[in-house]
Amino acid sequence: MTAAGWITMLLSVAFAWTLFVWCIAKVLSKKAENLVSSNMHTPDMDEEDD
Repeated sequence: MTAAGWITMLLSVAFAWTLFVWCIAKVLSKKAENLVSSNMHTPDMDEEDD
């Protein structure tokens, strides 16, 4: 592989890993009360059990 090919490959892999780590950090830094699913209310919660 040529030098330009190596540079392109290394830059693309570095970008993908940086984006991956940034996304994981964003998800892990969120508080549970800010997540939509933590306080989700569905219609079946209002039904009484018979």
